[in-house]
Amino acid sequence: MRKQFIAGNWKMNLTLEDAKGLARKLYDGLKGSDKVDVGVFPSFVFLKEVCDILSNSKVFIGAQNMSMEKSGAFTGEISGSMLRDVGCTHVLIGHSERRTIYQETNSIINSKLKAALLNDLSPILCVGEKQEERDAGKTREVVKNQLSEGLLNLTSEQVKRLTIAYEPVWAIGTGKTATPEQANEVHAFIRDTMRDKYDDDTAQRIRIQYGGSVNAENAKQLLGQPEIDGALVGGASLDSNSFLDIVSDAASFS
Repeated sequence: MRKQFIAGNWKMNLTLEDAKGLARKLYDGLKGSDKVDVGVFPSFVFLKEVCDILSNSKVFIGAQNMSMEKSGAFTGEISGSMLRDVGCTHVLIGHSERRTIYQETNSIINSKLKAALLNDLSPILCVGEKQEERDAGKTREVVKNQLSEGLLNLTSEQVKRLTIAYEPVWAIGTGKTATPEQANEVHAFIRDTMRDKYDDDTAQRIRIQYGGSVNAENAKQLLGQPEIDGALVGGASLDSNSFLDIVSDAASFS
């Protein structure tokens, strides 16, 4: 049985004091809890402080993005080795906001995945369709293409280190949420795609999270679906009580 994985993407929010306060509340709230894997993804400038606060906990710390380059003249970029150096274990790759606002292509995302793995970071690969693509019946085509090109030349052993997050773009930050049945259907399709691309063992091992306006009110229904292995939480992860409630809901299925 795959262990549920709840990750909080803080995006470009909070002050340093707010971030430290949230980290402390999560440290206290998650003591003795190991039924669910939990991770937080603060802004780059808060990573070291959050890593220090959560260093003696089981909470994973990840970055929201990273460079595909090792080092050099890339002003404003952050390398995988830098993330490891401050204590990160995970990194988000291909979030829809990176794809749409910053025009990251599947090829760029593929290069970032390879760089993350080389630096012993565990990536969460985000995939998902836009509203017009869903309306046109292209959800499976879009997601399959993102997986095919994003995972190009990655081996089964490398892919087993990934988490995949299905995040329909139309549900991110909009208040809209895919129904549990809609989400589960796409998750099942992603698992079938991984089975076809690799093998059944790889497909069964990979955890597939759902993301898109997940909150304490809808989490339990989503997490109760058989193919949904956790959640990538946005706004609700900025409130410790809401986030801990979601973790508690996930624990009830473990």
